[in-house]
Amino acid sequence: MSTFAQRERLLLADLLETVGPDAETLCEGWRTRDLAAHVIVRERRPDAAGGTLIKQLAPRLEKVMAEYAAKPYEELIQLIRTGPPRFSPFQLKQVDEAANVVEFYVHTEDVRRAQPDWSPRELDPVFQDALWSRLERTARLVARGVPTGLVLRRPDGQTAVAHRGAPVVTVTGEPSELLMYAFGRQDKAKVGVDGDADAIAKLQESRQLGF
Repeated sequence: MSTFAQRERLLLADLLETVGPDAETLCEGWRTRDLAAHVIVRERRPDAAGGTLIKQLAPRLEKVMAEYAAKPYEELIQLIRTGPPRFSPFQLKQVDEAANVVEFYVHTEDVRRAQPDWSPRELDPVFQDALWSRLERTARLVARGVPTGLVLRRPDGQTAVAHRGAPVVTVTGEPSELLMYAFGRQDKAKVGVDGDADAIAKLQESRQLGF
């Protein structure tokens, strides 16, 4: 049975193939070739992937990323489609689903929403619930350091407190859009933002959301 992570993986691979290696993305400084290299290194090169979190490993990450980005683009697409190597933890369905649903969804949108003719995807309620579940667990991590209180709210009224503080800014939208907002893609997220005008401006300018 296909999982959400597998579905999003194949959608990302197909999209990267369609737009080509030099299309823009929402990841600052990255073209699609760079984003593809990032996805591959993350699940195939744990010796380098830690550079996203550990400053001392950042030079190694940059080196390995550059090596993969220099490979033929068709090879990168195939590596994404086929997934992690045989003995990778990502081969376990539970690990893949826990670690990659948000990763692949957000990066697919990073490509889609950077194109001039993009339009929102219609996502089924079960997938929206799955995204919400993951957002609830990670909201406080991605919102660490923001200068205001921050509450994420679904249209049905369910809420997740991403950051405690005052004044409070409330961001309302479908879980898929709240994810884009919380992961630093505020300009492309279709959400409503409510609260004190100065607090909203401070939050928007802080650029502290996301990894």
